[in-house]
Amino acid sequence: MTGAREEILTRLRTALGREDGTTTRPGVVPSTGKPVDIDAEVPRAYLREGTLARSAVIEQLVDRLVDYKAWVAEAPAADVARIVAERLEPADSVVIPPGLEAGVVSQLPDRVRITVDAAEAQEGAIADGEVESEAADRFASAEHHIHTIDELDETSAVITASRVSVAQTGTIMLDGDTDCGRRMITLVPDHHVCLVPESTVVEIVPEAVARIDLTRPVTMISGPSATSDIELQRVEGVHGPRQLDVIIITDR
Repeated sequence: MTGAREEILTRLRTALGREDGTTTRPGVVPSTGKPVDIDAEVPRAYLREGTLARSAVIEQLVDRLVDYKAWVAEAPAADVARIVAERLEPADSVVIPPGLEAGVVSQLPDRVRITVDAAEAQEGAIADGEVESEAADRFASAEHHIHTIDELDETSAVITASRVSVAQTGTIMLDGDTDCGRRMITLVPDHHVCLVPESTVVEIVPEAVARIDLTRPVTMISGPSATSDIELQRVEGVHGPRQLDVIIITDR
């Protein structure tokens, strides 16, 4: 085993130009020693823009998500709070990121404990510059702290925004910004309600890559967590939320 390990590491060091333990020389191809043409244009002959009509793009995203066993609704922003409350009616507790619009949780029952995954209290984002004071007050009065894994495991659900979604693959991307939240809060609770503005839906992956900052911790979600690794038996909730609800906001 040791011999095989050393052979593999030797090949890696050779490929990286590190035979003597030094790092790769800048501007040099390790395997040949020839200089790299830094200014050479990277060929991008692949398809970079979708061809479907806008309505077909949204229809494709919904089709993919439903096929992945996600629950999907299309609604205007004014109906989002009501739908969220309906979907989370059985919930006892909900965690939200600090940048989520305050109005999203405005119709949750008073018995639902809302906590904000942030080190200190801050105002929730305000949609169109206005939100009912009651909703803003509830957001501001919610307990703010960085949640542990155990705390998230005991939390019924999480609500987040999203940054961009790919219709062709049925993939929703979160970038860890204040409205998407830390990756941990979207993976541990058993129920994830994700808000997808229709304007952020694109047809193919290259369009999404062009829109998102790939230096951020991007989380890609394609339906609720599921695996069929063992005897091809589908098991849900192993690597993330067992239930995914997607609300496509038609006027955003």
